This record gives sequence, structure tokens and C-alpha cells, in this order.
Amino acid sequence: MLPHDLKPEQFNGYPPEARKLVTDYLGTLQRLPLSFLPSLLREVVEYDFEFPAERKALEKELANLRALSTEQVKNWFQEFAQIRISPKLERLDWVNAPGQFVEQLAAHLWTTHQVDAFRKAALDYADRLRGAVPPEPPPVPRLGITVIGKGVAIYDEPLFRKLRPHGACFSRVKPEDGLKLLLDAVAARAKAHPVPYGHWYIDGGQEAEHDPALTCISYQALEPARAALLRKMRAEIGRPGMGPEALRTLLAQMRPADLGLGNAGDTVLDRFQVKLLTEGSGTQIFSTTFAQWTAREALRRAQPLTLLVRFAPRQRQKPMNELLSASEDHAELDSIGSLIDADMGAYYNWLNQQRLPGAEQSSFLVWFESHSEALAIGPSMPRGTESTTVVDLRELLSWMV
Repeated sequence: MLPHDLKPEQFNGYPPEARKLVTDYLGTLQRLPLSFLPSLLREVVEYDFEFPAERKALEKELANLRALSTEQVKNWFQEFAQIRISPKLERLDWVNAPGQFVEQLAAHLWTTHQVDAFRKAALDYADRLRGAVPPEPPPVPRLGITVIGKGVAIYDEPLFRKLRPHGACFSRVKPEDGLKLLLDAVAARAKAHPVPYGHWYIDGGQEAEHDPALTCISYQALEPARAALLRKMRAEIGRPGMGPEALRTLLAQMRPADLGLGNAGDTVLDRFQVKLLTEGSGTQIFSTTFAQWTAREALRRAQPLTLLVRFAPRQRQKPMNELLSASEDHAELDSIGSLIDADMGAYYNWLNQQRLPGAEQSSFLVWFESHSEALAIGPSMPRGTESTTVVDLRELLSWMV
């Protein structure tokens, strides 16, 4: 089947809001080449479970495609139209399983030496879309906060080396009640600028007491879901013929109820958490990986105005079979190794924040928990400098934003 053959009833399996959206734009979808359309449908089918920022971006993209004339559609998609699609791919149920189609398309592109042509087509389309639908700046400058080093008593090596050229390093920060001060500041921003999924608190351990105005995800709170997922993975790995691709397909089909989620009534956040555990590599067993991946996905998908990420000690590295085993032994923690992970994770958090609209006005703070070291980046912070001024974290934030 080809796109011009699409009919409304073929989308009856989509969630309600996605089905309405695709029906409204059916004429637009019928004009798109098969090499492109399933990638778009992969986003559409998740519409009911997406964050507001994702919904708005998808709606704007579809509206722009609808506004294109026949000649403009030809110009925008001529490179995609030149991609050769095999009859086998055409026969796939790409309407109801667009993700599987995209995976098989990738393999087809490699075997037919069309990867470079497809990549160029995708980049050209993205450039055109950005020109036609430029991203909106945030209503207030973004603030990112990363807290690292929980449980580390002494560490003599320099921290924040990747971030020092971009901001000011403070060596006499008052650590008393530091985490509470940061959480209070984040909560105050959430109440002053109420935006759905706009203010996040991510904890790689057990979450601290926080205001309910914050969207919160923690490694400890998801322990039952993580355990359920590992049990399912162990059971599937032991089955004859179960390889990595089959396991990946199985994980992609999991829903919140499969992992004991879905009781809080927030279907968007539940689906987000499932994807964190089924798509992330190591998010099920390493708290530092969990915190970093969750921050990355929250920034990419929800585009929050405020994001506080707190890293916690992870278990020591072991062979993968041992990490996936059902051992009841308490995991041995690696606090120093976790600090090193988190130090690099803070840098990645800043980089990912800088990819969002309004990056030139955004601010970022990283603090060595319970210690006197912190680094601040923002329009008002001199780059590549060091300060011995005595300051608490509330004052430091007030200088930044």
C-alpha cells in the first residue's frame, strides 16, 4: 500500500486524539512519499501521550505541510521520492506499526547504499521546516541545576573542568540546607510560571521532600517497575531464538500496566517512564545513567523551563549477566566513580539545555552536594573566572537569574 491509498478507517487502532489528528490531515498525508510518511506517523501515533511542547511542534509541522502547494510538496520531498523502497517494505503494515517500518527501512537503506541520500533528504527537510516554522522562545529564561557527589566525603581532584570555561567557579559556597534551598527556588519558579510539565525534579536516588508543583521522577520510586522489567528481560533472554532485535521489539511494545505503572492517573508521565526504562541503555541498573538519560529526554521532549537533576551513587560495574541476575545481595556502591560520572553528566545536561530555544539567555548551576564548590553559567556570570566570595545557594541563584 502507498500513501495515496490511505483511508480514515485504517487509523481506527490509533488512540483517540491521534486518530482525530490524522483524520483531519489525511489529505496532507496522502501527498507524502512512503520513505518519509511512517517516520511522521511514528510521532502521530504517540500524540495522546506526548508533552505539550511535542504536541505543539507536531501540530505546527502538519499545518505547514497542509499549507504547501503541490509544487512546493514536490520540491520539499523530491529527495525522499528518489529513495527506492522494496515491495516487501510496501507490504508492511506501516500505518499501525510505523516504528517497525522505520527500523526495517534503516536496514534496507544500508543494504541498498542509500543511507547518505536519505540522511541528506532528512537534513534538508529539517532545515526547510525550521525556516518555515521557527522555534518559539521560552516565556522565561531556562534554568538548569545539577547536584553531584552525594555521599562523597572527600574528593581532591578538580571538578567541573568541562564547564569552567563557560562560567564562574565558586569555592566558598555555604552547603547548609543546600538541596532544600535549590528545591524551594525551583518550586517558586514553578508557581510563578505555571506551565504543564514545565518544571522538573529528577533524582538518581530517593527523592527529597519537594513541592507537588514539580514534575518528579526518581530512580528509587521506580524500583518496582525496574525489577519487573528485569524479570521480563531475564525470562525472554532465556527463550530459544530470542536475539537482541526481538528483545528490542518486545520492549518497544510494553505499556505502563506491564510494569505496574499507571495508578497515578498521569498517562503522559507513565508512558515517559516506560520509555526511559525500555529505551535507555543502563537506566534499569545504574542510577547515574538513569539520571542523565532522564534529564536528556526531559529536555528533548518536554523542553522544561526549570530542571533540577540530582545524581546519587550507582552500583559498581560488574559483568552484565551479574547485573541482570536476580541476586538478593545488596549492591556495592561506587561513590567516587559516581561523582566522576555525574561531573560529566552535568556537562551533558548543560549541552542539552543549550540546544533548546532561548539558549543565549538560559542559566545553569552545578553544585558538589554538601560541599563548598559550585559553578554558575549565565548571561550575568563572567566566563572562565573563579570567586572566593562567601555565598549560599539562594544568593548565587539570585545573581544568575
